[in-house]
Amino acid sequence: MIRVLLPTTPIDTAAELARLEGADAGAVASFTGLVRRDDGVSALELEHYPGATDAALLKLAQSAVERWSLNAATIVHRVGRMLPGERIVFVGTAARHRAAALEACAFLIDRLKTDAPFWKREETPQGARWVEARAADDAAAGRWD
Repeated sequence: MIRVLLPTTPIDTAAELARLEGADAGAVASFTGLVRRDDGVSALELEHYPGATDAALLKLAQSAVERWSLNAATIVHRVGRMLPGERIVFVGTAARHRAAALEACAFLIDRLKTDAPFWKREETPQGARWVEARAADDAAAGRWD
């Protein structure tokens, strides 16, 4: 089971975990990312290209399912305007054993940062600014090659 969503509404992590727990697996791993308050950020706006973003997320999830023989993989990534403390992303995996679930979850969040077409704009007291790609994200994603 693969589930990929790009909602503009809050992410219900309890519901997503419950779905994964119903995947007849022995382990569920998850990651929830929150909008940070770094550098006075008062809001974060995420834009995406419908169709392309969905396809990229689906491709990542399929890759994880195949590589780790997952029972299920879920990627829920918010788009639109969000405030600090709000959930921006949920990644979850279900597998027969914990190592596969944990590794696949780490793979998905690392690759999501580099492989999915999102554009982030932060609102700060100094004005709005686009978030640039980071070398640390490229390095984290590269460890899975």
